[in-house]
Amino acid sequence: MTEQRSTRVPQFFLTPGGPCPYLPGRTERKVFARLSGSLAQPLNEALTHSGFRRSQGIAYRPACEGCAACVSVRIVADAFEFSHGQKRILKRNGDLARDTVAAEATREQFALLRTYLDSRHAGGGMSDMGLFDYVAMVEETPVTTHIIEYRRPGADGAPGTLLACALSDVLRDGLSMVYSFFHPGEDVRSLGTYMILDHVRAARMRGLRHVYLGYWVQGSRKMDYKARFRPMEALGREGWERLDPAGP
Repeated sequence: MTEQRSTRVPQFFLTPGGPCPYLPGRTERKVFARLSGSLAQPLNEALTHSGFRRSQGIAYRPACEGCAACVSVRIVADAFEFSHGQKRILKRNGDLARDTVAAEATREQFALLRTYLDSRHAGGGMSDMGLFDYVAMVEETPVTTHIIEYRRPGADGAPGTLLACALSDVLRDGLSMVYSFFHPGEDVRSLGTYMILDHVRAARMRGLRHVYLGYWVQGSRKMDYKARFRPMEALGREGWERLDPAGP
């Protein structure tokens, strides 16, 4: 008997409301769908293009009553022009060793994540993340994903100190940055910006057009940095549209 591929329509669920992490005094709700089975990759592709984000085996999107502040954005990698400041950041980090590894959690990565969270996001939604939570975040994935590690040069060919990591999904049209973190004591390197710029270069090398950055919330200090990467497209009622180059 020939095995038939499932074409089941995904089910969507709504989470209860909770405090918004971006805009004080507001309540957030999310709609989500489970990613599983042989259709997980194409479903993740379709939902990402529709403004969803992935977390482990779940794709989610804000569904807040009376608020549409969270806007899905993506960099147009093949049209991106590095500014003078961004070129300086690339040059400043030119000594880093870059390695694409399987989505397998390590204690070294987790130690860096804890340093990052304790310094930059104490009291945030991930502040109590333990090792097994990190393992689940990285390894419980039904889609094509990987981790990029950025290290100092090591002595005699040995791996150097791990300074930054990015967990990224590979889509047909781009790279989707699921989560990234870095050593907070390396401010001079601007590692957060550097990882985004490096993903733009990686997308170009793969012949991919976009780098998906998740949600941008105008007026949120946590999200302001995303507006610096132009040209950028935002998902609106008419689909993906190029943002004004002058922008906010």
